[in-house]
Amino acid sequence: MLRHLTPILCRLVLPFGLALSAGTALAEPTHGIAMYGEPALPPDFVSLPQANPDAPKGGTITLSMTGSFDTLNPFITNGTAAEGITPFTFETLMARSFDEPFSLYGLLAESIETDDARTFVAFTLREGARFSDGTPVTVEDVLWSYETLGTLGHPRYHTAWKKIAKAEATGPRTVRFTFNTEDRELPLILGLRPILKKSDFEGKDFEATSLDRLTGSGPYVIDQVDPGVQITYKRNPDWWGKDLPVNRGQWNFDTIRYDYYSNPVAIFESVKTGAISAYREDNLARWASRYDFPALASGEMVKLEVPHDRPSGIIGFVMNTRKPQFADWRVREAMIELFNFDFVNATVTGGAAPRITSYFANSPFAVEAGQPAAGGVLALLEPFKADLLPGTLEGYALPQPDGTAQNRPGLRRALALLEEAGWTVGDDGVLKNADGTPFAFEILLTIGQDEVASVAAIYIEALKDVGIDAKVTMLDSAQMKARTDSFDFDMTYMIRTMSLSPGNEQSLYWSSAAADTEGSRNWMGVKSPAIDAVIAAMLAARSQEDAATAAQALDRLLTAGRYVVPFWFADRNLIVHKAELKHPDRVQLYGDWATSYLPALWWFEE
Repeated sequence: MLRHLTPILCRLVLPFGLALSAGTALAEPTHGIAMYGEPALPPDFVSLPQANPDAPKGGTITLSMTGSFDTLNPFITNGTAAEGITPFTFETLMARSFDEPFSLYGLLAESIETDDARTFVAFTLREGARFSDGTPVTVEDVLWSYETLGTLGHPRYHTAWKKIAKAEATGPRTVRFTFNTEDRELPLILGLRPILKKSDFEGKDFEATSLDRLTGSGPYVIDQVDPGVQITYKRNPDWWGKDLPVNRGQWNFDTIRYDYYSNPVAIFESVKTGAISAYREDNLARWASRYDFPALASGEMVKLEVPHDRPSGIIGFVMNTRKPQFADWRVREAMIELFNFDFVNATVTGGAAPRITSYFANSPFAVEAGQPAAGGVLALLEPFKADLLPGTLEGYALPQPDGTAQNRPGLRRALALLEEAGWTVGDDGVLKNADGTPFAFEILLTIGQDEVASVAAIYIEALKDVGIDAKVTMLDSAQMKARTDSFDFDMTYMIRTMSLSPGNEQSLYWSSAAADTEGSRNWMGVKSPAIDAVIAAMLAARSQEDAATAAQALDRLLTAGRYVVPFWFADRNLIVHKAELKHPDRVQLYGDWATSYLPALWWFEE
């Protein structure tokens, strides 16, 4: 049975009835679109409710990154792109409001049009839309951008392009995309494609890494670049869209700078000296213990906790099922048993962080641990019953450690599972299969992931107790990207964020097609007709309740698949920042989500 609708879910569902009464309200051009029902803001809205329309312009904000970068093209798989290029310098046809689950309002496009079945979408460009060099954004740029991103570069854009039967200009400022697949999210997905300037790439290899600056239409232009060390963005005083309601009160800093550091320790030292303007802390124990430096005591810097209502997503050690040692679900369950969550959490976070028990924890889409499937969820899963892993229908719950550092009951359960899967401990204390091959694997981590490395060290000691030989290999960010893009790893640290409107990104994360696509986000390598089917049902859903049903079915398949050794999640965001950096009193639904909150909504004030 679908869990009771929380206030958030009710907030999503109620407008749907209004949409039904409106008949074909979306069959003609409109100022915005929502995944379900109608967008919350009327055509004459002044600004997004989470923005301060009177925020002053000016000042500088300096942020930090670990690692380095070697390209200014963020749309390709080659190389590592500098942070901020896409959100700061490029625009999309529609802009998302992060105070709603999934609603878009006109940006480069003044209107969007689709039919009730969402078999097509049409956009009309604003007459004054301009690139930063003053040239107009044209229909030709739009069509070229969609086809190029859909066929070259990073595969995250390719799936949607394959669902387009026809892309055409239907007027001097109008483009239309006709679909060959039922996917009600497609009009919104296409509304969020970055628009590139076609002439920037004439005679060039689109997929080659380059430090050439691309021409966008966004609020900032790249000012200074020190490859791998620093990138600075300067607010464009001639930005064509600065007075649009969807932009009012946003992008207020004159300068945004990212400094790159080799490790988090160096970053924190720079925070203490004031070299970094704002810093996101992701560890509750450190938040409680190490923020006592002089700048905080004097009021020069302040601490801020930002609540949010978004799902936990999944964070933890992902097992690559393409590797033979992780192909058996019983082995994967044993790996989760051997992760003594209570002990690790207490050691690393002080025990303050909540455990991830679901891919959609902290949301209406989460499956309740141990509860059997029923209703619409059961109906979606029953056709695949013969192939479902134990716990999918009956209910799956993470194994619980006994609260001690040794966790001996967990060790015994893990050994029993491993033995069932054909792995036994020999006289030499080494876990081996029937062929005598030792159970050994590598955990790949990125240099600078010190907290994760601490977790891995504790985990490896537990693995030794059952004869497993695991080791950690630290790579720089470029090497890590190359290894994970080609799925050349046994186990690694993975973060997959979830939204309050799950959709096409789920195909990139978990679909069978993505499992064989290098550069995709399906690191675990799962291939499941059931997962493919429930993602399709999610994309075809006409109501938030139907989408939630599909999301809960997907959650069951993923949790019972035992693909990830889950960690913990943050139910609020933690930021320390200079006192002269100000933010709106209202916190948007998604909280501090990517750049949509910090720095987009913040401003400088002496």
